[in-house]
Amino acid sequence: MNTSILAPDYKDSPYWWDRTPRPVLDEIELPEKVEVAIIGSGYTGLHAALQTARNGRETLVLEAQEAGWGGSSRNGGQVSTSIKLNLTELSRRFGPEKARVILQEGVNALEWVGRFVREEGIDCDFAQVGRFNGAHTPRQFQRMKSHLEQRPEDFDSGVYLVPPAEQSGEIGSNCYHGGLVYPHHASLDPARYHQGLLDRALASGVKIKDRCAVSRIERQGNGFLLYTDSGTVQAKDVVVGTSGYTGSVTPWQKRRVIPIGSYIIATEELEESLVDQLIPKNRVITDTRKLVVYYRASPDRKRILFGGRVSLNETDPNKSVAPLHSGLIRIFPQLASTKVTHSWMGFVGYTFDHMPHTGARDGVHYAMGYCGSGISLSSYFGAKLGQKLAGLPEGRTSFDDLPFPTRPMYSGNPWFLAPSILYYQLRDRFFS
Repeated sequence: MNTSILAPDYKDSPYWWDRTPRPVLDEIELPEKVEVAIIGSGYTGLHAALQTARNGRETLVLEAQEAGWGGSSRNGGQVSTSIKLNLTELSRRFGPEKARVILQEGVNALEWVGRFVREEGIDCDFAQVGRFNGAHTPRQFQRMKSHLEQRPEDFDSGVYLVPPAEQSGEIGSNCYHGGLVYPHHASLDPARYHQGLLDRALASGVKIKDRCAVSRIERQGNGFLLYTDSGTVQAKDVVVGTSGYTGSVTPWQKRRVIPIGSYIIATEELEESLVDQLIPKNRVITDTRKLVVYYRASPDRKRILFGGRVSLNETDPNKSVAPLHSGLIRIFPQLASTKVTHSWMGFVGYTFDHMPHTGARDGVHYAMGYCGSGISLSSYFGAKLGQKLAGLPEGRTSFDDLPFPTRPMYSGNPWFLAPSILYYQLRDRFFS
């Protein structure tokens, strides 16, 4: 580890946890029987639990770690419309009518999160700041322009092109060749959002038992028996909301989700004028490289939070500091002498078809595989799944009947990532 780039108060834990420490829940006895048992206390699990509990179903959430310990309190806080594939690719796979409905679900998810935060009064710094997506080569800018011209009018959403000559109004960097602005995309503090969701779930009667890993799920009559560290519990319905942390207790789902490490650093506090120069409109920022980077100002606009995929399966955030810092100063050379106060990582649940998935397998319900857009999609699909289990017609989504593919020889260990990352590194550098 390059200690010269570390601030004296450096921590290898999420920046978000300083303001919102991991919750300490009241210890509860494991009930003998519940109507709904949910595995995972992140956005998916808690949104599902909130819907089932508020609609009169006794609900228990089981969490192997502390509540929200995984991706829900570790992400970068960027909120988007989320569906990775464009209309052309979706139409090729599913036909034009289904493709439009799928894309609309992404729009619905973004709108739904903003409405939920407002209606529930969750204090999480939610702001519709927009997203700037930079073209890392001139060719990529031309592709952006072409795709925008072919975009259906009913999916316009106000997206507009920023030519290179006007780029300084979006970002204080010369590393891009223009880009696109998505004005409806948003940002929030993910740990505060999770805490607000947790508080509302508890207030609605959801029982949450953390540090209680599920080791086995067994079909029993019309329901299930869940074996845990604290004993067994009977449940009529079971929900799995573990995404990038899906384990061997649900092997069918594990074979379909690819855990990919995502790494983030936070800089030390900066001068206000410097942050205004770097990110003048407070956008969240991404670019067109296949090896993703994403960054933004902190909610108080005193730091830059910079994330990306800089390792294969490394879980030690102390080892990802240097490559992230190097990536940061390539974009913002103004920060060459800036030190890092926090470095952390988490797992993103990716899928082989680049699509989120929700449904049921052998009676076990699931929603997962958000492909790096988990705030909006996990919230939305978690809530929809909860509504479905509560018997509400609005729980239906256009993703319910989609096949959830895997690959031969894949059992949850992404052995193929190394050659894939090398390929994308070369593609980003030479062929974009």
